[in-house]
Amino acid sequence: MPPISLLLSAGEASGDMYAARLAAALKQRADLEIFGMGGPQMRAAGVDIVTDYSEVSVVGITEILSHLPSLVRAMRRLVAEAERRRPVFAILTDFPGFHLRLARKLKRRGIQNIYYICPQFWAWRPWRVRVVRRRFAQALCIFPFEEKFYGDAGVPVKFIGHPLVGAVHASLDRQAFCRQQGLDPQKQIVTILPGSRAAELRQHLPVLRVACSRIHHETSAQFVLAAASGADLASLREGWSPELPLKIVLGQTYNAVAAADVAIVSSGTATVEAALLDVPMVVVYRVTPLTALLAKPLVRTPFYSMVNLIAGKPAVPELIQNDFTPDRVAAETLRLLRDQSARDAVRRDLAEVRQRLGPAGAVERAADAILHLLHTEHASASRGNAK
Repeated sequence: MPPISLLLSAGEASGDMYAARLAAALKQRADLEIFGMGGPQMRAAGVDIVTDYSEVSVVGITEILSHLPSLVRAMRRLVAEAERRRPVFAILTDFPGFHLRLARKLKRRGIQNIYYICPQFWAWRPWRVRVVRRRFAQALCIFPFEEKFYGDAGVPVKFIGHPLVGAVHASLDRQAFCRQQGLDPQKQIVTILPGSRAAELRQHLPVLRVACSRIHHETSAQFVLAAASGADLASLREGWSPELPLKIVLGQTYNAVAAADVAIVSSGTATVEAALLDVPMVVVYRVTPLTALLAKPLVRTPFYSMVNLIAGKPAVPELIQNDFTPDRVAAETLRLLRDQSARDAVRRDLAEVRQRLGPAGAVERAADAILHLLHTEHASASRGNAK
């Protein structure tokens, strides 16, 4: 009997990580052929990548316009492969701007969709939950409050917990990391996570370079910029003050964050990772002014960073858009560096966040839920054939 075909799709680095772990868990449980859109981690997990997520990974409303041709090409390639391979399910990971449209095209072709890591429509454009109800056979959510949000809208939903719980660990302690990188463990460390997308780096790095120079003039802190493996090292080094004690490390994000006294983190999955590593942080983010203007009426929450949304309060300072200035970043970072009680207060709130993220094993629970649907589908098909 040939392996069962599944389509698995992710449109950004964090989705590639989540989807890769799901692919590995599914392959451990069943004889499957998995293909789709993703990146290096999904490839390493044995997924046949027919479209690389780098073709579609963009941020912001205005930024999408310049990438429309590549978005259309990726969509057509995925649909064509789905028509050829006829997967039992399409498992789509977050990235709603692309995946909701893909789900519509796939459903029209008789392919059922599963949402793995539901979009945060409770935070912005909540009316789009109706689209999930129409196009998806199952939604798997990673925050407990999402289960009620999607369930109330009539979406078949299951809470699996956060995939990062139990998976975020440093492989080196602070002393070992400092020895490896030539840092002084007696001096404070500020770790910078500027984001992974090109648009994020363009918006964030100019502000962060100035902010870190100001922090340097006020303290003896050392700076570590953590980037993903394969990042363009030359472009990351460009523009930093030669006087700044800066180390750029690739592929050691968890070690770099765990060693930090304070982290400056681009809003997104990285804030959850920093929370799991119990590191006080300043959250930053900026998009183009036009994107910000268009998006503002759509936002439905008092916070932007995931850590504060989970906490339900300003557990960490967040500097978004016009608040993201060198002065503000320097001031908030210096406050945390200088005040142990402030860092302790943040850590108490981060402990609450970790508790709300649920127990470890989310990926395994997602795999079990998908295989249960798969067996149900096969049983239903068998009964239909018997008639």
